[in-house]
Amino acid sequence: MKKLVLAFFAAVLVAGSCVNAGEIRIAMILKALDAEFWLSVREGARDAAAANPGVTLTVMAPDRELNVQQQVQIVEDQLVQGVDVLCLAPCGSQELMPVMENAHEAGIPVVLVDTDAPWDKKAAYVGTNNVIGGELAGDFIAQRLDGKGKVALITGVMGHQAMMDRVNGCRQALEKHPGIEIVAVQPANSERALAMTVVENILSSHPDLNAIFCANDPMAMAALEAVRADRSDAVVVGFNADAEAVQSVKDGGLAATIAQSSYNIGYRGVETAIRVFNGEAVPAHVDTGTDLVTIENADDFLD
Repeated sequence: MKKLVLAFFAAVLVAGSCVNAGEIRIAMILKALDAEFWLSVREGARDAAAANPGVTLTVMAPDRELNVQQQVQIVEDQLVQGVDVLCLAPCGSQELMPVMENAHEAGIPVVLVDTDAPWDKKAAYVGTNNVIGGELAGDFIAQRLDGKGKVALITGVMGHQAMMDRVNGCRQALEKHPGIEIVAVQPANSERALAMTVVENILSSHPDLNAIFCANDPMAMAALEAVRADRSDAVVVGFNADAEAVQSVKDGGLAATIAQSSYNIGYRGVETAIRVFNGEAVPAHVDTGTDLVTIENADDFLD
């Protein structure tokens, strides 16, 4: 069966090699398209494709970040169709590894976007350095707490590398301060409703909680709602700099959020895919940058 599969992919590759010079078919498979962040990634990708004549771009995603198998199926379908380059934000690094290997064996380069994976055959990774972003959040929290207090960390879907990196970066920054205790590390699957329940439960167990770091802004907005309902004064920090979150920072709700350039992830992801297809050398990691958004600079990010 494996030989048949590889023979089929080889046939697809040969057929694909017959496209006219300059024509490139890129498939960008994201984790979801149900949040401002992912829509901005798609916008950047579409603008990059439009700026490069001959590029045909398809952007797809499962209906929820949890649906790893749905994403696997989408990738498999694109491989069968014989795309030239695959841009992938893997919902689960381990679960997507077999289809990434299939792409490599079929001669289809894989550019990882937004979420890196420990796979040495990727053509490049384009996205935020999520560990550094998490460290920015942790350093900010430690400063706000004067180096002492109780902190909870809320991550997304377990196994999502980007979410793990953000939480681990925050943890590393907080652990530099002996007076800070991390009392909970809980997943909320990047979902607002679930985050509300998770934070309510944490506040019930730790009424003296001083700060919460959430690995994305929808979860942070839910955490803020739970904190206010509990009449807690816990500091809440998010990640992504979604418009709602930045406005909340400006209005004195969220204490901060970490900005990553979702638009640039999409734009530079497609640019990198084009360069890879053309045989050009590309950096192993195209860092699209991170910034700390506070009440002092929130207006800059709203603009």
